[in-house]
Amino acid sequence: MAQKSILITGCSSGIGYAAAHGLRAAGWRVFAACRKAEDCARLRAEGFDSPRIDYGDPDTIHAGLAEVLTATGGTLDAVFNNGAFGIPGAVEDLPTDALRDIFEANLFGWHTLTRAVIPVMRAQGHGRIVQCSSVLGFVTMPWRGAYNSTKFALEGLTQTLRVEMRGTPIHVISVQPGPITSKIRLNSIPHFERWIDWEGSVRIDQYRKKLRKRLYEDSGPDTFELPPEAVVKKLRHALEAPKPRPVYMVTTPTYIMAALRRILPVRALDWVLSRG
Repeated sequence: MAQKSILITGCSSGIGYAAAHGLRAAGWRVFAACRKAEDCARLRAEGFDSPRIDYGDPDTIHAGLAEVLTATGGTLDAVFNNGAFGIPGAVEDLPTDALRDIFEANLFGWHTLTRAVIPVMRAQGHGRIVQCSSVLGFVTMPWRGAYNSTKFALEGLTQTLRVEMRGTPIHVISVQPGPITSKIRLNSIPHFERWIDWEGSVRIDQYRKKLRKRLYEDSGPDTFELPPEAVVKKLRHALEAPKPRPVYMVTTPTYIMAALRRILPVRALDWVLSRG
């Protein structure tokens, strides 16, 4: 059998990095894309094909995909949309331009890449589009409004695409992790410092006592936190099962929140989520 190929974004660390190594070990030809050129160089040194794809820059999306298709002779079996960031802060303190910035990277860029691979997959007669969503794509947590909103939008777009692709040979799949070991906390600090005027907020005491402490102090793993390899295990099933599930949940909190969302009244669920 010919070696299957996959394009993974956000491979500099965390889930993307683990997925690149895990799938290569499983026999896939992995194109491990990163936003920064220096991270691409590091992955090339580890033996990967590593196109530069910055979801905030459409030119890199199209150029990166073209690089992949040139290397494969015009085919691509799967894409795993993964790269994303957060902007911690209360919704009332979140400038609208900050939302525009995070939607560009966490949703619009994903959509650009997804639209670009669909004709390739349709022409070859098969393909899998896997979206790395989140438990925060169907429940919210305070101080994460920017990230929550991008994942809710991603879930809506992904479910619509999945319904529209019924009857085609293209599978559209959502992976919903909960707490996973990654650098998202550290990577969100520059965005917080750029966009959130916490000292000018009526919530200054909450920022000082809670959010900034959590953001800047490494308190160790969260409760039920799993390594990124837990996501890779579900990703492999999504990519290799003859009939993949439309949604794969990862981590105990994801399953718990899905159950609570079904059984609790809205006000009761709001109270539970407010404790987080």
